[in-house]
Parts: sequence; structure tokens; C-alpha cells
Amino acid sequence: MSQYFEVHPDNPQGRLLKQAAQILQQGGIAAVPTDSSYALVCRLDDKAAAQELRRLRQVDEKHHLTLLCRDLSELASYARVDNQQYRLLKLGTPGPYTFILEATKEVPRRLSHPSRRTIGLRVPDHRVTQALLEVLGQPLLGTTLILPGDDEPMNDPQQIRAHFQKTLQAVIDAGACPMQPTTVIDLVSGTPEVLRQGRGELSRLGLEAG
Repeated sequence: MSQYFEVHPDNPQGRLLKQAAQILQQGGIAAVPTDSSYALVCRLDDKAAAQELRRLRQVDEKHHLTLLCRDLSELASYARVDNQQYRLLKLGTPGPYTFILEATKEVPRRLSHPSRRTIGLRVPDHRVTQALLEVLGQPLLGTTLILPGDDEPMNDPQQIRAHFQKTLQAVIDAGACPMQPTTVIDLVSGTPEVLRQGRGELSRLGLEAG
């Protein structure tokens, strides 16, 4: 049975976030609000939880899970970033963008793409997610909360609670989120490649739609 935390979207109660963080520390999976949509998250270094995350989303190991980081300095611990990539990251963080980058050795091999050794990283612009990351003191592993077969992410925390009450350990309700996933940009080749146009505007990064 999942625990349900109703938090203020702009001034989240630290007491509730500590309880949610403890559930994650103990191997739980939570639904959390972000600046693009709700996401399913677990602790970065929990192998069993990461496998359950993939099972819930019904995605295989080739599907990029994303590291949700507090800021660019944290992101740099998990990805190799050159000066050109860093300038682009500064323009898009925090914000609704996921960047595909070459993973460092800090990232467990099972979390990176099996053939490319890449990882998705982002810095969400949402007070609740940021506060939760601060309480945890480490990035979260996440994926957009889209049900198998659906085109749009889930947006209503009450519906999320009803659907996942037996499979999630926590739902953090901070009200409705936008119903668009992040914009995904692959930076590995040196030339930015837009893999998915989502909520993040390409113009903010100085890029044009293909």
C-alpha cells in the first residue's frame, strides 16, 4: 500500500519529504512531481528498485532511465561534459530537458545504455523535487510516468495513487503537473540531436526544430 504525501508545491513540508526520502532509502519507488510531468523514481544505487522501475513502465534495458540531479555540479559527477556541451547544459538547467551524455564510471553499468555507455541526465525546475533531492543528498533515478500504451504522462496524483496503490511505496502530491514529457537532446556525437520534442523549448538552447 503506497503512502500518500500531500505537500505544498512552493513550500513543501520538510517533515513529509524526510518520510518520503526514508521510503526511497529503504528501496521504495515513488511518484513525484516535476516541471514536465509526474515521474517514477528510486534510489540511484538500488538494483532491485531500478529493475522494478523498468517493469512498471514495461521498458527494456535500452530505454534510458534518467538521473535527476540538483544542479550542474552534481550532474558533472555522472557524465563527461566538454565546454560546448556545458554551455548548452547551462542554458537548459534547471528545466524540462533531458540530456543524453557519455556516462562516467560513477554510473553503474547496468544503468547506462548497454551498447553506448550513455546516460540521461536532467535538473528539474520544481521546488518539491529539488527539496526531495536535497534531503536525499544524491540524484534519483527516474522515468516519465507514462502508462504502457498511453501517449501522455499521468498528471493527476489521485489517479496515480488509485492505479499504483499496490505497486508504489509512495506518492508525493503537489498538485497537477504539465502533461508533457521533457525534451530529450543527445549530446554525445558533438552535434546536438533532438530525440524528442517535449515541454522544453528548443529556442532556449539556441536550437531549431528539425
